[in-house]
Amino acid sequence: MPLIKAAVCHTFGAPFTIEQIDLRAPTGEEVEVTLAACAICHSDISYADGIWGGSLPAVYGHEAAGTVTATGPGAKGVAVGDRVVVTLIRSCGTCPSCATARPTNCETPYDGDHGPIKTAQGGKLHQAMACGGFAEKVVVDASQVVPLPDGISMEAASLLACGVITGIGAVVNAAQVRPGQDVVVIGAGGVGLNAIQGAVIAGARRIVAVDMEPSKLDVARDFGATDAVLASTDAPWRDAKAAMGRGADAVLVTVGVAGVYDQAPRYLAKGGNIVMVGMPGSGQHSTYEAANFAAAGQGMIGSKMGDVVIKRDIPWMVDLYLQGRLKLDELISGRWSLDQINDAIEDTRTGAAKRNVIVF
Repeated sequence: MPLIKAAVCHTFGAPFTIEQIDLRAPTGEEVEVTLAACAICHSDISYADGIWGGSLPAVYGHEAAGTVTATGPGAKGVAVGDRVVVTLIRSCGTCPSCATARPTNCETPYDGDHGPIKTAQGGKLHQAMACGGFAEKVVVDASQVVPLPDGISMEAASLLACGVITGIGAVVNAAQVRPGQDVVVIGAGGVGLNAIQGAVIAGARRIVAVDMEPSKLDVARDFGATDAVLASTDAPWRDAKAAMGRGADAVLVTVGVAGVYDQAPRYLAKGGNIVMVGMPGSGQHSTYEAANFAAAGQGMIGSKMGDVVIKRDIPWMVDLYLQGRLKLDELISGRWSLDQINDAIEDTRTGAAKRNVIVF
């Protein structure tokens, strides 16, 4: 097996170590991608902190782009030399979820403990989220990649692997926002900004961004929010309703904080839906008065990765970017080398960064 450089997590909450690992060649329907960029998602940090558990040692990273450098004999739809975005959405294509265009909920399990990577000594190394993108190369299933046209940089393309599709997809696929409806987006971080962009694309009338930081609300306006509300006020939902003149048709919670979910129903109009995007840590709970939801005809919708079909949804998002209708370059806060990944993660923890990108 060839050795590649990767950032490895050996202990939850501890810094990654940069080391050589083994990467086997692609087999079956797999492809090898030499990475050019991998963005840092808060989910990577949450996993590395152990808030959702998981197997160690592990290589995280799931928001990547690069060039196909080898393929297994059964790989279809992609060839050596293709520029691709690499996602964590591994789909078998035949289970009930995949067969009904819900590949983000693929029911065929994947064992990352027995994937294509091992330690340099041949020991177990977990390929986190079926990707392991904090490394020079990955071997993934062909279902996880989408070819890219010329005209989009690898750094911008990497964002399409998670943050962009999660935010936009939550609006257009999960919430199915229609022109003229009103939307509240709680959390103006990387995913929240893309939910705002999704609401613009969907033709929402009012798009209210809610966040604790005034500076992030300023950025939210740049990405299309019509109104901005500070979450630190006594009753931010009142300010949001005042801006819309009513409750929201869709409230998208893009932060992983259980207490925020407690407040989310207060923003809703009758018949509206909460779209659950952000993931609190395991064991955290929120409470609701069920009768209120029933009486108002409201609902709660879970949205995993924006309910996207990557080979359907990523190409049209790329086209919008090439037309100048989707902001991607503006999402990049900083570019870092793999050797700087721990510094990049600490910068991401501050909440100030939209997206930090590891550039190879």
